[in-house]
Amino acid sequence: MGEQKKIYLSPPHLSGQEAAYMEEAIRSNWIAPVGPDVDAFEEETKALVGVKGAVAVSSGTAAIHLALSLLNIKPNDTVFCSTLTFVASANPILYLGATPVFIDSEPETWNMSPLALRRALNEASLKGKLPKAVIVVHLFGQSAKMDEIRLICNYYDIPVIEDAAESMGSTYKGKASGTLGDFGIYSFNGNKIITTSGGGMLVSDDEKAIEKARFLATQAKEPAPYYQHKVAGYNYRMSNLLAAFGRAQLKVLHDRVQARRRIFDRYCQTLIDLPGLSFMPEMAKTKSNRWLTALTIKEKLAGLSSWQLLEILQQEGIEARLVWKPLHLQPLFNEMAYYPHDDEDQHVAAQLFQTGICLPSGSSLTTEQQDRVIAVIRSAFHHVNQKRYFILGKPGVYE
Repeated sequence: MGEQKKIYLSPPHLSGQEAAYMEEAIRSNWIAPVGPDVDAFEEETKALVGVKGAVAVSSGTAAIHLALSLLNIKPNDTVFCSTLTFVASANPILYLGATPVFIDSEPETWNMSPLALRRALNEASLKGKLPKAVIVVHLFGQSAKMDEIRLICNYYDIPVIEDAAESMGSTYKGKASGTLGDFGIYSFNGNKIITTSGGGMLVSDDEKAIEKARFLATQAKEPAPYYQHKVAGYNYRMSNLLAAFGRAQLKVLHDRVQARRRIFDRYCQTLIDLPGLSFMPEMAKTKSNRWLTALTIKEKLAGLSSWQLLEILQQEGIEARLVWKPLHLQPLFNEMAYYPHDDEDQHVAAQLFQTGICLPSGSSLTTEQQDRVIAVIRSAFHHVNQKRYFILGKPGVYE
């Protein structure tokens, strides 16, 4: 028997139409910079998610940077941000010289805690130092509690940026993720639910703001018969070739969501009986794209930790990943303010980091590959609990 192929966490999944779209772009010589496919990609995205404006850019990070620039974020300003996320959610705050303040998660969605946000905004108001924006992340495809968050932010007149990098195709009460705030951003990185190999999109119903974003993303070139610039701009526009690729991907978004949801459901059905194991919840009236299947492990019940399971999976050629390390625990941000979920003893994001793990979830994952992942996990639980039963001398009794 040959060596088994590695199973990846979330590899790109082509639709089969990408080559045709890209060949047409090449045939017409629209390679870069912008071109008809960029325009079409933006229009098709707008129609799909239900917004008035969209601008295709080089990355989701660039889209966040543009959104913050549109909100006139400057040095000495503060921006509140979810702590349980990738560093790209907060780095653009630093680009503009502003200071992030991190908000803990809550248990029902693993996303920004309205309780912590309300407490943080109340304290900021009393100090006369309200943030210029709030960045809400929709983790692993699950929407945050947007009604509660918008209500709190509206009270203080604070704009909301939705980091929907991981949640394109998800819905909240019938509305597309990324369309519930003042601005929304999507990522088309290679591991996302659809990809342009690298790229992103900024969306909003504020069409004037989107036009300004397009201007800033194209080096802020003034409308003149020569190169004239009054403000600093960015080289952030997506190339026409990548947009052509994205158009083919966009057509299969629904199929990709359905595939990942099936993968999540099958993991649940085959693993939920294991002691101490719980899957990431899906809030009522929301539909997650289940970009990654995420679960937590209670070590005292399971007999092993998420970190140990990660090592076992890696030894078997299976790529898994721990839940994001909270940003307030990162050395880069260790001097920044942070607000826990409920009180000083309940740090939800930190607990999720200690207990959470993400399993291979790509929409191209085969049944046989998923069976292999499931078998390794069940074997790990069986092995560790066999040892515990032997030590205790009472089958079925846990420490």
